[in-house]
Amino acid sequence: MCLSVLTLLNRTCHFKGFVYDQVLWNSEAKTAIDVIVRPREGSKACCGECRKPCPGYDQLPRRAFQFIPLWGLQVFFYYARRRVNCPEHGILAEYLPWACGKHPYTLAFQVWLARWARRLSWKEVGQIFHVSWDTVAGAVEAAVTFGLKHRIWGTIESLGFDEVHLGAKRKFWTVVYQIDDECRRLLWVGKDRTAATLHQFFDQVPEETRKGIRHVCSDLWRATLTVVRKRLPLALHILDRFHLKRLQTDALDRIRRGEQVALHKAGKRPLLKNARWSLLRLPANWTREDRSRMNTILRHNLKTVRAWLHIDQFEQFWSYTSSTWAGKFLDGWCQRVNRSRLKPLKKVAKTFQRHRDLILNYFRSRKPFSNGIVEGFNNKLKLVTKRSYGFRSEYWLELALYHNLGKLPEPRLTHEFF
Repeated sequence: MCLSVLTLLNRTCHFKGFVYDQVLWNSEAKTAIDVIVRPREGSKACCGECRKPCPGYDQLPRRAFQFIPLWGLQVFFYYARRRVNCPEHGILAEYLPWACGKHPYTLAFQVWLARWARRLSWKEVGQIFHVSWDTVAGAVEAAVTFGLKHRIWGTIESLGFDEVHLGAKRKFWTVVYQIDDECRRLLWVGKDRTAATLHQFFDQVPEETRKGIRHVCSDLWRATLTVVRKRLPLALHILDRFHLKRLQTDALDRIRRGEQVALHKAGKRPLLKNARWSLLRLPANWTREDRSRMNTILRHNLKTVRAWLHIDQFEQFWSYTSSTWAGKFLDGWCQRVNRSRLKPLKKVAKTFQRHRDLILNYFRSRKPFSNGIVEGFNNKLKLVTKRSYGFRSEYWLELALYHNLGKLPEPRLTHEFF
């Protein structure tokens, strides 16, 4: 069987009411194929708003719509659009199933560019398919606009909140993720980290979805704690294990730096020099060099050693399954730390006591919730941000984040091209 371009188009992109009339070689460009499209005989044009058949009015000049390239050749659809006299919407251009609005590109080509824009930078996508950066950006914008409009919130049981640093001058954005086992996606991006920003997110969530949220995982940021307590009073708010560990390691590092300076001023042996990562790693992750260094440090009575021993003992806390016994261990650990002379670590213990109930929610949830999923998303977010260097507007960066992490629905095509 001998295949032709017309056959391929009819098999992959058949549109009801329209016919591919001719396929011509573009004699001027010499690297393009022109496809002439005409209405099927007897078919009526449909209104561009309600998509109902309407009586004709007149015909517009022929326009070109760029299609997905074939064998490295650009493909253009040429069609003279009809105008209709709709009883409800008046005189409008007819609905075209392969195009959207006034874009000079077919819907399939926009989806094609948008999918490639997830894998490569927008500039590289434009260079590969011989289009401008603005064309790729417009395709991504159209895909995100369609996705957000048709996104199904559905049932959401678990949310993860975090703040990420984007741009200069310590600018933070708030990100909200769905962290259910069945679906993990970016739900919302806010260009600040205030309570008002989080209220904007909850205002967008449908009431039925908001009632179904059972678990919330976040750090200790005050705005997050306040808003979640107000907007999700029935949800179990879990403080993230990763951030609790980070509070401890930050306190340990401050103690180490202060003691290292004191040893240097006293003219003593610099035991703590180059020991930062050995102290911060778990003993199970020590290398041979770490083990040798720690064996030397642990033989001395240093503040850093005492702080490290307290933090190492706290790891037993996460092995409990009962919130009651975990609470008793937490109380005992905080009492021991408060009796020590380690001010940075005492501050951490007071923070743990102040948020005791939220910390113990980790065990009440009967499931090991943590922001590990959120941190994984944040790493992907940083990769998207790195690919987005050169964007002169935060608007395009926000679109790129939704496009790559939002799992947004796409327009339905007649054929999956890849």
